[in-house]
Amino acid sequence: MNLKAERGAATRERVLAIATRLFASQGYEGTSIEAVLQESGLSRGALYHHYAGKDALFEAVLEGVERQVGRRIMDAVSGLGDPVEALRVGALAWVRMTGDPVIRRIVLIDAPAVLGWERWRAMEERHAFGMLKAALKAVDAFPEEQVDIQAHILLAAINEIALLTARTGRTTEAEAAIEEFLNRLLGA
Repeated sequence: MNLKAERGAATRERVLAIATRLFASQGYEGTSIEAVLQESGLSRGALYHHYAGKDALFEAVLEGVERQVGRRIMDAVSGLGDPVEALRVGALAWVRMTGDPVIRRIVLIDAPAVLGWERWRAMEERHAFGMLKAALKAVDAFPEEQVDIQAHILLAAINEIALLTARTGRTTEAEAAIEEFLNRLLGA
């Protein structure tokens, strides 16, 4: 990689780190481009060279957080041979991660509103939701034509429990509820 490309990559990483922290602590609406510019020391033109605007910056932040979530879920299920167990462990890992204010705010609260449901779901399809659908296919508990809708139902249930846990801190109860729900759903 040449020096110019390296500097550009370093600038993008620095801006993403700053924007991630600001979006997580102040939300999308509370974060201004001016705050990112001030903290990063970049000119408006330099920032817009990398990101077309606040929406594009948020989408890049969200993409990074989604990749991190996916890696953490994959690490949690690594080495598990039983698809039901992998689904259970992955769901529990997700619920635990939503205690992280960065994940909660950026992925669950702001992303659907900022991107709109369709763009948000398309991104989720490439990341956590796509992994959930693959896990349900591997479990082989539903007819092929029902996997997509069952994945939506499961994602809604898990996300609602995750939001409840994030708000109340009732992690132990939430984990037990997820385990019971999945046992009943999958007949395990």
